[in-house]
This record gives sequence, structure tokens and C-alpha cells, in this order.
Amino acid sequence: MSIITITNAVEFNDNVIKADKPVLVDFWAPWCGPCKMVGPEVEAVAKNFEGRADVAKINVDEQQELASQYNVMSIPTLVFFKGGREVARITGYRPKKDIGDALEKLF
Repeated sequence: MSIITITNAVEFNDNVIKADKPVLVDFWAPWCGPCKMVGPEVEAVAKNFEGRADVAKINVDEQQELASQYNVMSIPTLVFFKGGREVARITGYRPKKDIGDALEKLF
């Protein structure tokens, strides 16, 4: 299982916008309680979808421009991309089943 850590706009473009498979992007921050709760759920989804979808994490404190560009108003926000476009999003804590179900719809 590999989760991509996005640290700049170029990496976001290369790993999310240009991706040839669906991408789940977790916008989070280290001080956020619900983010800490959803982290293991996102990791489990990454493992379940390995090879079929990519998972990326973006620390909103370090990447405020990307968070702003995608209107991330509260965290955690999980944004689902397909073909370089946002197709769904989940805000707040959700169990891995809900996250996996949302990702499954992209296939």
C-alpha cells in the first residue's frame, strides 16, 4: 500500500490531475482530531484499492493554496478525482466502508 504525500502543486498535477485511475485525496492537518480518526480508514481503503486507485494526502497547513483552490473549508475533506476532475467529496469522519463505497462508484 502506498499513499502519496503531495507537497506542492506540481506533484498534485502529476499524481492527481494526470492520473490514469481514480484518486482519493485526503485534505488533513496534524492537529485535527477527526483527521487522526479518518487516517487509518483512508489507509485501509488504500490497501483495498491498491493497483486500482491511488490515494494521496495533503497537509492543509503546508498547502493552503491547494486547499483553497479546492474549497476545502473544514477538515478532514476527502475529494475523489477521476480523469483529472473532482467527482465527489466527503467532509468529516467516515468509516472505511463509506469511503470505499464512494471510491467504488468511480469504476
